[in-house]
Amino acid sequence: MKRFACALVALYWLAAPAAAQETAIPYLSGRVVDQAGILSTQARERLGAMLQAHERATGNQIVLLAVPTLGGEGVEDYAVRVFEEWMPGKRDKDNGVLFLVVPQDRHVRIEVGYGLEGTLTDATASRIIRDLMTPRFREGNYDVGIEAGVTAAIQILEGSRSAGADADWLDPEGKKTSVFQVRAPDMPLPERILIGAFVFAIIGLFTFIGLVTPGGMGWFLYFFLIPFWAMFPMFIFGSGAALKILGTYAVLYPLTKVVVSRQSWYRKAREDLRNKGYAEIGGMVIRPGGGSSGGFSSGGGFSGGGGRSGGGGASGSW
Repeated sequence: MKRFACALVALYWLAAPAAAQETAIPYLSGRVVDQAGILSTQARERLGAMLQAHERATGNQIVLLAVPTLGGEGVEDYAVRVFEEWMPGKRDKDNGVLFLVVPQDRHVRIEVGYGLEGTLTDATASRIIRDLMTPRFREGNYDVGIEAGVTAAIQILEGSRSAGADADWLDPEGKKTSVFQVRAPDMPLPERILIGAFVFAIIGLFTFIGLVTPGGMGWFLYFFLIPFWAMFPMFIFGSGAALKILGTYAVLYPLTKVVVSRQSWYRKAREDLRNKGYAEIGGMVIRPGGGSSGGFSSGGGFSGGGGRSGGGGASGSW
């Protein structure tokens, strides 16, 4: 029993140094300390100038540290140790902020001094990380992600950006985004092209039918297709591109319709609809209430076969 106890003690002392191993804290050589080598020279210079200007204007001190890995140490614990050693901000104001990025561990932390917690709140810091930084980090674009996060923090501290939950935010490219905006999906360009070709082929077919169909049906399709020209491009290419596509459709369709209506075949089709009840355009037979078909048409409307309900089915509520 004594031997077993001695073995446990020896095992504890062997494992204790490894468990207590802490990641070294680098020397504070400037406002931007990039030991991970993730920032370009231009980005480091821009960040340094930005942080210096903010410190001169407000007295707040923001510092950035990037280390490759923490070797298993928690990012929160390491950030606190760095903050305690570097001590950013003034002693009587506690107005310091630490940005910590650990690329190999895929961790990022914004540590805020007590004096700034009322302005740069935990929720706001979390939103900066979630909406502005980590999406760019997943792409390997640390320059844009870090600059976007630091810029947002500075704007909030200086009062030029609202930190409210319903406030407008700027993405790293400087375009305004909100909770209602849908960004382009994260998919490779070939997939976007293939899905876009499929979707636009379907919408384009109905748009073509609307353009060549005389009478009110053509204009009905114009308004009917507006939601489709808005929503499908949004989910494939993002809201910015969707707005341009929708605007192009909204303008070009009426203009094209006017040009088409002056063609002789269009005027003939309009007369055929008025006199015969149907018109043939390029192999399609168009009827006022029956749409169009390629080379054939159905006679009359639709009616049931005389079946009856037995009272079955289901109902639901929520």
